[in-house]
Amino acid sequence: MKYKYLVIEGNIGSGKTSLCRKLASDLNGKLILEEFADNPFLPKFYKDSEKNAFPLELFFMAERFQQLSNEKNINDLFSDVIISDYSFFKSRLFAQNNLKDDELNLFNRLYKIMFSTVKNPELLVYIHSDINRLQENIKERGREYEKNISDNYLKEIESIYFEYLRKQRDFPVLFIDVSNIDFIDNKKHYNEIIEEINNISPEEQIRSIILG
Repeated sequence: MKYKYLVIEGNIGSGKTSLCRKLASDLNGKLILEEFADNPFLPKFYKDSEKNAFPLELFFMAERFQQLSNEKNINDLFSDVIISDYSFFKSRLFAQNNLKDDELNLFNRLYKIMFSTVKNPELLVYIHSDINRLQENIKERGREYEKNISDNYLKEIESIYFEYLRKQRDFPVLFIDVSNIDFIDNKKHYNEIIEEINNISPEEQIRSIILG
């Protein structure tokens, strides 16, 4: 693995955490996972998004900043690679979708202060699944507070990611459509993802792949 700091991103239910766990296990990687279960506003948000969006996004941003700041040097003598299932810019994307204008203005002021001290990934891998596949995965993992996530909300998140990834210039992006593959139980599919990660050059801006 030529990249030492790898981030796997994707929509809700895309399988990014499962892929991170598998990669870290097979590549002697240090794992950084989103600690969403500790956010007390998450179940409340899915019940009343307008009322709870602002504290939800502030809590997530603070948690992500603290966790990534602890890994600021991105250096571990006992691991060959750092693998995370989120990036700090995720905070801003979800805030753009979920917050009202006045809330977003305050959020962005805090975000800019924090963002300036957070290290960018060396490579970002975005795994894309179509909305139907996302809903299947969400249903299968059975989190009570996620059961009413709408197709429209997933589509909004998808669009915000796409817009950001097209415009950013800070790191290479590998966009992999995994809608028709099973990278957890099918070793061939999983190995294809590793091959694509190893093949993309640090000089490339974005590469888009459809597997399956």
